[in-house]
Amino acid sequence: MTIRVLLADDQALIRAGFRMIIDAEPDFEVAGEAADGREAVDLAHTARVDVVLMDIRMPTMDGIEATRRIGADDRLAGVRVLVLTTFDNDDNVALALQAGASGFLGKNVVPAELVHAVRVVAAGEALLSPRATRGLISRFVEQNRSPAGPGLPALSLVTDREHEILVLVAHGLSNDDIAQRLHLSPLTVKTHVNRTMMKVGARDRAQLVVIAYQNALVRPGDTLLT
Repeated sequence: MTIRVLLADDQALIRAGFRMIIDAEPDFEVAGEAADGREAVDLAHTARVDVVLMDIRMPTMDGIEATRRIGADDRLAGVRVLVLTTFDNDDNVALALQAGASGFLGKNVVPAELVHAVRVVAAGEALLSPRATRGLISRFVEQNRSPAGPGLPALSLVTDREHEILVLVAHGLSNDDIAQRLHLSPLTVKTHVNRTMMKVGARDRAQLVVIAYQNALVRPGDTLLT
């Protein structure tokens, strides 16, 4: 199966570099190039895209708004967005994850890491660096926290086991890590994660982390007991 990748960046030189990497993979294909967010959204509709490599800072429409529009469109349910950023501590990355991005990479990524990242998000998984992602999202939630109110209603549908696993996901643990910690099989953990995503309306694992922080299931500075 060919993975069709859209390159969205306002710098032609960066797009050219990513194109060389994508073109070198026999099962990858560049589906198109966009110089701004609006063009990226348009091409996501017309170019049969699987993964969008999305820059955040672009003219006309930035990558956050473009990601939000892609994520909100049922016709693009199969399109995954991988955010590209110059700085791993860019607060805008947290906004992009909340908008529906499946993960993020620094623009200084080496080719092998980029290829791996595209494969991961194309398979429907989230690409998260636990330390960086938790730091970004916790800081974002603290800066944008509204007065306490009722939590997400769908959380009432989550079982005790799913709640336990959701908290561990928010702490950045992989399915294998969670399985080892809870003495479950990785497949069982994956099933629980997928069910939880369905119940709370999360597009992927990245949005599960955001939801956990927004609903105070995990708070900045929390640590896991060993």
